Amino acid sequence: MRRMKTIEITAVLATAVALMPGQADARPLGKTEQFAVGAQYGTAHVYVAAADMDRFTASFLATFGGKSSQPSAVTVTPTRSTTNWQALTTPVGLVSLFGYTTPIPYPFGQERTGYLVTDMDAAVRAAKKAGAAVVVTPFPDAIGSDVVIQWPGGVDMQFYWHTKASSYPPLQTVPENRVYVAPEAAASFIRSFVSFAHGKVVSDHGQAPGVEIGRPGDTYRCIRIETTFGKITVLVTDGHLPFPYGRETMGYEVTDVGETLTKAKASGASVLVDAFKADGRVSAVLQFPGGYIAEIHSSAK
Repeated sequence: MRRMKTIEITAVLATAVALMPGQADARPLGKTEQFAVGAQYGTAHVYVAAADMDRFTASFLATFGGKSSQPSAVTVTPTRSTTNWQALTTPVGLVSLFGYTTPIPYPFGQERTGYLVTDMDAAVRAAKKAGAAVVVTPFPDAIGSDVVIQWPGGVDMQFYWHTKASSYPPLQTVPENRVYVAPEAAASFIRSFVSFAHGKVVSDHGQAPGVEIGRPGDTYRCIRIETTFGKITVLVTDGHLPFPYGRETMGYEVTDVGETLTKAKASGASVLVDAFKADGRVSAVLQFPGGYIAEIHSSAK
């Protein structure tokens, strides 16, 4: 979502084509401008009860490192509302943390990510041309403007723009936006987002190990995309997902999953899925105080 300080508070689908597993067609749909600034400006949007903000912040920073801004009571929607907001800056990704003290206006709370763009109006036009819908039209904030868009498959994201350019250091590792879509929506989402973001499909595994979505012995389709905005992992499933899969919106890359789990448990987080190996990775799933669920992973040694 927007920043209330510069870190402190500071195309179009010609036709819907069903892609075969292993053949993700991400050819651009026409030349468009690059609107991304960098992966270090992509923020995970985390909503917790206002009373849980301190516990979440302490646990998340103890697990991944980093620092937090001071919480501020602000309005971050185009209609009347109040939330406590703070930014968490970590080596594995940024977090915009919201603890509302009023009811949350629709559709806020459904957007998973905020991406900084170089030009708000042009980025919105390009996203619409690529097949996205604008679910909240652009609105001003204290230091710029914001918009909420929805990609094919029902994936909500927010773009934000700063009046004064920000300057954040690169991340140590770039987190993965974990997008669950139905098979019928996979082609539309991939072509739409990749075209807009100037991204590339780096892998398309039609027989990915089902243990990655809590179904050992099964397979599913997993597509990994890289863009200047950040990484996207598209999990194409039939929706038969055991908890907590489908609830995690971000995957954080760490140096050692075992060490990270130890830090997480000591700081009050719960391990929902213990460490397992699959497809060259060690992965696990955590739940932080306040309910935020996140996947973590590292390269299998």
